[in-house]
Amino acid sequence: MTEGIISFNDWSKVDLRVAKILKVEDIECADKLYKLTVDLGKEFGKRTVCAGIKKYYNSEDLKNKKIILVQNLQPRTLRGIESQGMILAAVNKQETEVVLISPEKDMEVGSKVR
Repeated sequence: MTEGIISFNDWSKVDLRVAKILKVEDIECADKLYKLTVDLGKEFGKRTVCAGIKKYYNSEDLKNKKIILVQNLQPRTLRGIESQGMILAAVNKQETEVVLISPEKDMEVGSKVR
């Protein structure tokens, strides 16, 4: 198999969901990270996610924004905070622009992305 290519079986393990950002908090001594509280609906509830997007978004612009979240990613501790997922974003080659991936139209939180 070609390096970097994943199988369909591997891809099918990734669970992408629509989530809504409820709360945005600064993390002490972290100039890139926000601590986000996101809502994934009845099935998955609320989660804490750390995201390195502080340089690209102010906290007010993120509140109530719907985004796409990898909900079944193994938790990882960043700056002492357990991050329970990963938000998806597009990043240009120079990493000077970051744009969060969000549904084109309003979608219910928890909706599966296929």
